[in-house]
Amino acid sequence: MGRAREAAGLTVAQAARRLGVKTATWQGWENDRSEPRSNKLTMIAGALGVSPAWLLTGFGEGPTEAIDDEVQVLRQEVGLIAQDMASAQARLDAVLKRLETFHSFHHVEPN
Repeated sequence: MGRAREAAGLTVAQAARRLGVKTATWQGWENDRSEPRSNKLTMIAGALGVSPAWLLTGFGEGPTEAIDDEVQVLRQEVGLIAQDMASAQARLDAVLKRLETFHSFHHVEPN
């Protein structure tokens, strides 16, 4: 349950609030000190984007697929940002070189 909560990007407190339970109750579920009632199980599954069967058994639709998809999206975004940064650095270098040239032509040494 903790893995699914983390994959959903929720803290324990946020997940508990979303379901209308105390944080300690949610922590008890994650630490196997207690189990949610069946009506809460369906709500938990919906809130975390997993199947109730996965919560109970670990089989079925779990958070792994969502994590893999998100990791792929984030890797693509990192690649795009790196390209943007390289392009911006090249532009900055070109502008600085032009400025340097301009400055050397117009710089008057004091007598």
